[in-house]
Amino acid sequence: MAFPKTAMIISGLVLVSVVGAGIYLLNRHQSDAGMQSTDDAYVRADFTLVAPRVNGQIARVLVDDNETVKAGQLLAVIDDHDLKVAVQSAQAEAGAAQAAIESLKATIKRNASTIQQAQAAVRSDEASIALAKANAERYRNLSTDGSGTRQEAQNADTQLQVHLAALDRDKAGVEAARQQTSILEADLKKAESSLERAKAVQAAAELNLSYTKIVAPIDGTIARRSVRQGAFVTTGMPLLAVVPLDKVYIEANFRETQLARIRPGQSVTIRVDTLPGVVLSGSVASLSPASGASFAPVAPQNATGNFTKIIQRLPVRISITPGQVASGQLRVGMSVQPTIEICEGKGSV
Repeated sequence: MAFPKTAMIISGLVLVSVVGAGIYLLNRHQSDAGMQSTDDAYVRADFTLVAPRVNGQIARVLVDDNETVKAGQLLAVIDDHDLKVAVQSAQAEAGAAQAAIESLKATIKRNASTIQQAQAAVRSDEASIALAKANAERYRNLSTDGSGTRQEAQNADTQLQVHLAALDRDKAGVEAARQQTSILEADLKKAESSLERAKAVQAAAELNLSYTKIVAPIDGTIARRSVRQGAFVTTGMPLLAVVPLDKVYIEANFRETQLARIRPGQSVTIRVDTLPGVVLSGSVASLSPASGASFAPVAPQNATGNFTKIIQRLPVRISITPGQVASGQLRVGMSVQPTIEICEGKGSV
């Protein structure tokens, strides 16, 4: 039975359209699609590993696995007996340094009185010398005209020499007292430096004592808890992780052939394998500056041996629109399927 001419024409047009569409799809670059999707995507969060800052034995553990905590909440306590002793020792050192300073200040004040006494002795010596000079001159004149004896004149000269020697002695005493003040002031500065050092040691000891209380650095949920009561922990040993489930995001690894028109701000629909039928909304936050292979411990050496081209994947960070009820059920590591809407206004180049 022969087909009508119209049916043959329609069939031909359909065949040509299918072939044309096939050729177009085969030749079109993957990035030209209006939607870009991948199943190589997972829920991520910037969780914080909590580690002690001092060594010691765990005295108490105050949280359980999967417990929700607030920033500043006490998580565990390290035995603090040794560190309390260190604080008391530092306080005693600071007290001794303070006492030494007070003693030196009192000595400097007393030495100031000693200087005043020596200066008064110098003034007394100067007055005595003036009188001795007058007496020596008088007895010398009396001896000359025969009114006085020569012995009296010699005695007057001797007294003058005695007072002059006393003046030299007392002046030396003033200078010695002043030098003693300089020495005491230098000792005072040294003692003040010792006090500052003792205070620094005390502050460090008090700071280390405060570190025996391990607190949550952020709001989140407890995970990877390995801390146990009675265990000895060392500085930097990870004890647990605090995961901020209210700040999760999506890390989607798109093929490099999909990225030409992906831009920050484009809308994203997110399907979660754990939540069938639920669709979350989000947006592109940023694109990674390098592929995952670039950060591999052993980087691929494409310049050696035979080469097989492998399409690379680059991480795209997708933020989740806040306020969605279903987002509270997301957990780090869940598999998701994001689909980015390539908006011409934001995605065109």
